[in-house]
Amino acid sequence: MKIAISGGTGFIGKKLTARLTQSGHEVVVISRKAAEGQGGAANGSATLTWDQIERDPQALAGFDGIVNLAGSSLSQRWTDQAKQEMERSRLESTRKLIAGIRGLDQPPSVFIQASAIGIYGTSETAEFDENSPPGGQDFPSQLSVKWEAAADPIEAMAQTRLVKMRIGLVLGREAGVYPVLKLPYKLMGGGKLGSGRQWMSWIHIDDLTALFEFCLTQPEVSGPVNAAAPNAVRQDELGRVIGGAIHRPHWFPVPAVLMRTVLGEMSLMVTGGQHVIPAAAQQAGFTFTHPYVEEAVRDLERK
Repeated sequence: MKIAISGGTGFIGKKLTARLTQSGHEVVVISRKAAEGQGGAANGSATLTWDQIERDPQALAGFDGIVNLAGSSLSQRWTDQAKQEMERSRLESTRKLIAGIRGLDQPPSVFIQASAIGIYGTSETAEFDENSPPGGQDFPSQLSVKWEAAADPIEAMAQTRLVKMRIGLVLGREAGVYPVLKLPYKLMGGGKLGSGRQWMSWIHIDDLTALFEFCLTQPEVSGPVNAAAPNAVRQDELGRVIGGAIHRPHWFPVPAVLMRTVLGEMSLMVTGGQHVIPAAAQQAGFTFTHPYVEEAVRDLERK
């Protein structure tokens, strides 16, 4: 397949580019500047700029699939200005891609829109699968709703299959949430965050990129897909696993009020949580290489 990836210079985008290239696919990274893509994309992939897409109606011709990961990072303090940029960047990139493919004689066969499991809202008791409705009034939930809705016009294009990839907490050695969770343990200050009972629905980066490839190549997969391992854990358990893997104590509790003071509204990403089930992926036949967090963390520490 010939695949375009917007946001391909980020952590997930680079890993996905590497995987798809190794699998024999042709990958083109969509970037603000050609030089940025060439410097940041894996394996020297070709690049396509947003300006080219806007200037040339045929710039997206010939692609079999498009993956839209573009958007300003959530890993920053959520000021009003930052939240506006997070929303603007996501909606604008999606609209540009849709406008670009709308006039094509042969649109891509699949369009994968990144989203987040935060769309379900937070709960310590409920379980969420792809049939669960959006449930939160918080910023991550509302942002995910808008991001997914921006891609809905794809459904009117009969030749293009739309997949909404709702991504959980990504565990990767050099980026994603794992280095952030690991740092307090390296400093001998790891422990329970808030109540410790909040669910952490996580996914190993290798399984995430494999799931993207699966959704690109399996024509029966469409609609929401929860990108989370089948065995979510409470935050307290995840902390103990991380501490044990690097031989550090799990002993220093951090009150939720302190995290709110330090991180502001962004603290919701660690004090809130949701127990997500990857029903769509499993029903379609996808197999997780790292279904349990203990083994996933050991794998990250081996690399």
